[in-house]
Amino acid sequence: MNPDIVINNLAGLLIITSVMLIGSSKAKSAAILYSVQSLVLVLTFLAIAKSVDATELYHWSITAFITKVIALPALLYYALSKMSDPSADKPALSMSWIIPIAGIICIASFQAVESVALPIVEHLKPALAVSVGHFFLGLLCIVSQRNILKQLFGYCLMENGSSLTLALLANKAPGIVEIGITTDAVFAVIFMVILARQIFNKLNTLDVNQLNQLKG
Repeated sequence: MNPDIVINNLAGLLIITSVMLIGSSKAKSAAILYSVQSLVLVLTFLAIAKSVDATELYHWSITAFITKVIALPALLYYALSKMSDPSADKPALSMSWIIPIAGIICIASFQAVESVALPIVEHLKPALAVSVGHFFLGLLCIVSQRNILKQLFGYCLMENGSSLTLALLANKAPGIVEIGITTDAVFAVIFMVILARQIFNKLNTLDVNQLNQLKG
């Protein structure tokens, strides 16, 4: 099979898993879906590495598998187990709103990259559109969730999108650059989980609508 088709199809799976994650009514399910999406992202890295003979991406694939597929989902799943707040799990927007908004984001992203003239991604514009759209899907995740920890997945979606952009446009970059970006994401999530823990201990809730109690 044409490697470009494989890469673009895998990018399409990223969109599907993102929408499922955003619309998930159970916080723990979101952690599992994030792990699945990250696995698809790793497979995309491997497909790009094979297509353009970028050995650096093989190294990044290993790092991404350890951090994105295993470590971060496990951390978030554990945090959600220790800080359970079922009343905050239901998204502020229903799937009947999330799906069309996600569709508009995807269409707008495809339109935005259509005029981009970059030989390196000439046949991978669908994948590039997905990488751009993931930033806005991350924003959608943040604004559509009431659970503080589920909002963290929005940041993770943005990071996955930026990782895909880097893999597409700078796949020959030194491995230390790619590993550094992934490591930064891990520490950022750890910091935000600690902050969420402090909020939960103070208010015994993860509902962002209750944060006005912190005033004063």
